[in-house]
Amino acid sequence: MRFVVTGAAGFVGSNLVQALNARGEKDIIAVDDLTEANKYRNLADLDIADYFDKSEFLQRLQSQSLGKIEAIFHEGACSDTMESDGHYMMANNYRYTLELIDLCAEQGIPLIYASSAATYGGSNRFVETREFEKPLNIYGYSKVLLDHVVRQRIAAKSLTSQVVGLRYFNVYGPRESHKGRMASVAFHHFHQYRDSAYVKLFGEYDGYLAGEQKRDFIYIEDVVKVNLFFYDHRHLNGIFNLGTGRAQAFNDVALSVINQLDHLQRPDQVKEQSLQDVVRSNKLRYIDFPGDLKGKYQSFTQASLDLLRAAGYQEEFQTVEQGVRKYVTWLSDNTDFLAERL
Repeated sequence: MRFVVTGAAGFVGSNLVQALNARGEKDIIAVDDLTEANKYRNLADLDIADYFDKSEFLQRLQSQSLGKIEAIFHEGACSDTMESDGHYMMANNYRYTLELIDLCAEQGIPLIYASSAATYGGSNRFVETREFEKPLNIYGYSKVLLDHVVRQRIAAKSLTSQVVGLRYFNVYGPRESHKGRMASVAFHHFHQYRDSAYVKLFGEYDGYLAGEQKRDFIYIEDVVKVNLFFYDHRHLNGIFNLGTGRAQAFNDVALSVINQLDHLQRPDQVKEQSLQDVVRSNKLRYIDFPGDLKGKYQSFTQASLDLLRAAGYQEEFQTVEQGVRKYVTWLSDNTDFLAERL
């Protein structure tokens, strides 16, 4: 069976290629933009059949020169929430994906694509309905506009093949080092603690105590599992949240990183430190909340999982403590992925 993964050299894309390989699938067409050449590291240890630049992929798909495609996982997008070029963002995230949806409909190809929790932006509820969608930037708008089109087509019963949009919350895990400043907080905490012996977090803001702003942090393994669940259930269509349904504090992430790195460096010490311990020992330090982020920052996110559970996905999601422990160990064991981090 032939699969296509766009954004294949990126974070979620490369993990999807790895998961397909684990299923015995190697006939995979990888699509990406390797202008940032170091992303090749994410594919170097994986098996693919061919590679195309994103600029030529749609034409290849339209000509049907790629052969019979089992499914497309569309992870390619500009995910920089600070990007201010609206023309680029809409062309890359909205128009490109809409053309891909049209081509998949013509050829009967299931499509699972990456949406984002940025569609909620300034909302305090995270339910997949129109009234809670309040994007704070052009990135969030590019995603929510596409989701609206998909919803309209589902309502009109005009779909001829599966289309699923997954609203990723705060994803972290292996193969994200190329993302630089847009990499997860767990990634940055790992490097801060390894290099400086302490971790920095924002102080009090928006009614939250220092480090107590909360996000729905989801480990990449769980993101991949949900993508494959929808591929395995091709009768399902729609827009679905992809988080854990559990909001955890940034303090939890920092503490998990510190405890796991300390354990790896001193495995004989089994006692885990408390938050009070690491603050008192200056391993965790708080800084003033940046002025340029005020009014643009989500202090709380927590995915509603009602639609995902109703669709039949019943597996439990890993906690921050479980996922970060795995991730820190992976980072410690895979320094080749970190050699060219930004």
